[in-house]
Amino acid sequence: MDEQTGEPAGAPGGGLDPRAELSEFLRTRRARLKPEDVGLPDIGRHRRVPGLRREELAQLAGVSVAYYTRLEQGNGRNVSAEVLDAIARALRLSDAEQAHLTNLARPGRHRRRPAPRSRQARPALRQLLDAMETVPAYVVGRRSEILAWNRMAAALFGDWGRLPAQERNWARLVFLDPGYRDLFVEWDQKACDMVAYLRMDAGLRPDDPLLSSLVGELSVKSEEFRRLWARHDVKEKSHGVKRLRHPLVGELTLLWESFRPAGEAEQSLVTYFAEAGSASAEALRLLGSWNADALPSGTRTAAG
Repeated sequence: MDEQTGEPAGAPGGGLDPRAELSEFLRTRRARLKPEDVGLPDIGRHRRVPGLRREELAQLAGVSVAYYTRLEQGNGRNVSAEVLDAIARALRLSDAEQAHLTNLARPGRHRRRPAPRSRQARPALRQLLDAMETVPAYVVGRRSEILAWNRMAAALFGDWGRLPAQERNWARLVFLDPGYRDLFVEWDQKACDMVAYLRMDAGLRPDDPLLSSLVGELSVKSEEFRRLWARHDVKEKSHGVKRLRHPLVGELTLLWESFRPAGEAEQSLVTYFAEAGSASAEALRLLGSWNADALPSGTRTAAG
């Protein structure tokens, strides 16, 4: 993080700096652990910083303090998969966090490929969305870009077709559009998830200037985004439950699932549905009976 602007520290070419990302990720993961969490005695000495000391983490991972210190300073060159696995176990990393650590420590294979400036959902996926007449569904790409959606998604979340293409982005909508803060009953959790998804993407493509630009813009315009970005949390989009407060049909509790379409490693198909016979299912049915194009012009919401 740049101390003068508050924006993420950049790398040559306009991307994020993998060394800085690796350093901060390891530091924040180490800071969240206490000695008793990992079976070490707390001898009661005053700790200048929260969490485990570097020497304690190195002991748990079975590496030298000097080696771990170099890694936490961002020098992941020539680090082996075995050492990364040992450090991940010592840090109690989730599967997503361990994948992120590997991407940051060994980024070479990702940086050789140019990041696409934009992508579109292929025609077959658009046809699939249209065929899902009773299920709100959309396709989201890298950097949280909304690439395609069906009529039910427009009815539930707002007609994204009325937005300029560059504003069809989950992160921008969640942090910069007040309507989305009203839509999500647990907006704080939605915001945390959005940042964690972007962090995961940043680990895969730290040299992506468009992602760096998005993060920089949100860091300047949203104090909440800036605070959450500094936590270095990561998460894979998978499935869950969302509670929405829709301006026309009231509160809904919906389950959501995310799928990777075959051959589309950088896109996800996200669907929402309600439990059969529930009040939320009836609300969705009612919403689907209306024409999405007839929704009030101020009805903008989002989820995912």
